[in-house]
Amino acid sequence: MNAYTTAYQALTRGRPLSPDEAARLLADLRTEQGVEFADLLERGLSDKFRRTDTDTNAAFRKKRATYGASMRVISALRALARAPRPTLPNQRNRSTS
Repeated sequence: MNAYTTAYQALTRGRPLSPDEAARLLADLRTEQGVEFADLLERGLSDKFRRTDTDTNAAFRKKRATYGASMRVISALRALARAPRPTLPNQRNRSTS
């Protein structure tokens, strides 16, 4: 049973949920939705950054760098989705703006 179905059944059962049960259901839902979203993004990116016959070496290096940055973002999304208490990762530069 997926997390959405479990949450729906728990909410429509007619008995109030304890705070721990509600937190667990929401965490399961967040995890499932986050992983599905990251998988969808990854599938969309895999075709976009393939080397074509018209790509120069420099253009393909740019594609590869962009793909790497995109995959780091997707990895961060997966980590946030699976974390018991989500926190944002540290910023990689010292910019204040």
